[in-house]
Amino acid sequence: MERIEQALIGVLELGGPVVVALLLTSVVTAALVLYKLWQYRAAGVGRHIELSHALDAWDRGDETLALRHLAKSRSYLAPVIEMAVDGGPGELSERTDAEAEERFSQLERGLSALDMVAQLAPLLGLFGTVLGMIEAFQKLQSAGSSVDPSLLAGGIWVALLTTAAGLAVAMPTSLILTWFEARMHRERVFANRALRTVFAPGQKVLREASPVMQSVAHGA
Repeated sequence: MERIEQALIGVLELGGPVVVALLLTSVVTAALVLYKLWQYRAAGVGRHIELSHALDAWDRGDETLALRHLAKSRSYLAPVIEMAVDGGPGELSERTDAEAEERFSQLERGLSALDMVAQLAPLLGLFGTVLGMIEAFQKLQSAGSSVDPSLLAGGIWVALLTTAAGLAVAMPTSLILTWFEARMHRERVFANRALRTVFAPGQKVLREASPVMQSVAHGA
């Protein structure tokens, strides 16, 4: 604990409270990213092998095989697909869409905080730089005619340190946030296709089609 306190005091003396705030922000951001990675892994985000097999079987009209694969799935979307399978199209379609959105909302919780860090960290670093430049020029003015260039140069590089710290926090956060958002976009596309497949499977649509359409389909 004593070493940590000394390190924080050194950072405070070097970069000021802005750098300390960015350091604490980076720790909280790293913890949030690790939690989201664990949450995505526990929910089975991107791992829909059994669910995909179930949808393929359902689309072919093999309901027994579809239910067997669905029972093996550990995906967070499995209960939603099971609800759609047990019900049917119509009003239930809106209900299953709402259930899927609820699960997406839980997985996206915390991403807004990452977006806020990605946007505000560079501004916070720039704010620290401005404060440091003001302090450096105040010292320059106080020195009068006996100006020491090293004093000005030292003040400037310390001030710019806050900008570098802000960018160091913002860039990886923005990159990770983009990756999370891309995964959630793929999840939404998969869920939409899965629900539409359950409510309008290919074999069922073909069986319910008119005799003219069936003859055209078989002749194609």
